[in-house]
Amino acid sequence: TISNIRSLTASLFGVSAGILGLESYAGFIFYFLGTLFVSGLIYAILAQGRQAEYFRSPVKDLWTGEVVGGLSSFVLTWTLFYGLVRA
Repeated sequence: TISNIRSLTASLFGVSAGILGLESYAGFIFYFLGTLFVSGLIYAILAQGRQAEYFRSPVKDLWTGEVVGGLSSFVLTWTLFYGLVRA
């Protein structure tokens, strides 16, 4: 499901941000751009450009849904891998 995709990619973005050594706003911008990219892939590949047929509320479900929920997974893995790489 889309929530599983968002949770997994949030953790992967956190790992990437930690390994890259991103700090402060750069890390959060990385997360939001990555989430936007994943939403674009879902739109193009899974919904095939017809988001109204697959979602009740396309803007909420596809573009903004689970953004805040995935943020905690992102921050957790970001700080973990940042600490592992920089230690």
